[in-house]
Amino acid sequence: MSGGASDAGDRDLQSSGFRLNVEIKARCANHDAVRGVLERLGSRKVGVDHQIDTYFRVPNGRLKLREGGIENSLIHYQRPDQSGPKTSDVLLYRVNPDPSLKAVLSRALGVLVVVDKHREIHFVDNVKIHLDEVDSLGRFLEIEAIDADGSHTEAQLQSQCEAFMAHFGVEDSDLLEVSYSDMMMGG
Repeated sequence: MSGGASDAGDRDLQSSGFRLNVEIKARCANHDAVRGVLERLGSRKVGVDHQIDTYFRVPNGRLKLREGGIENSLIHYQRPDQSGPKTSDVLLYRVNPDPSLKAVLSRALGVLVVVDKHREIHFVDNVKIHLDEVDSLGRFLEIEAIDADGSHTEAQLQSQCEAFMAHFGVEDSDLLEVSYSDMMMGG
């Protein structure tokens, strides 16, 4: 795995469209240990982003508006609730921060829940690693193996996700089945 400025990572931050992800979310009490592994792997740190994710009521999948200093997107995704690596079909539309978009979506669909978090973002090639501090929930690690351009198979993404789980020492008991939004709603 190589680090440095990653073309896949740059595309992920700049482009919109369909993506295939294989991802995990896990409880993580020790972000410093993960940072040490990321440094050894030569990760590229994008920065720390204060993100407000507003989830809207929709009939299929999940729809959220992410508002942050680094990432601003309208994201629709479908993903099973399971604890191990899971495949997500993601449709992402980059937006400029604009309170009127949130107002329109809120009025038309209704707000389901709001998740407030601080997210430290790293990349190793096409794998995005998040160290999250989520208000009211605690500290977490997310690993997203991303195919934004059709160059990776689902099996390759699965393998990458599992390799990073091993690098970080993620145990099965650390894994979460549900999203932050579900956790905020008591799920």
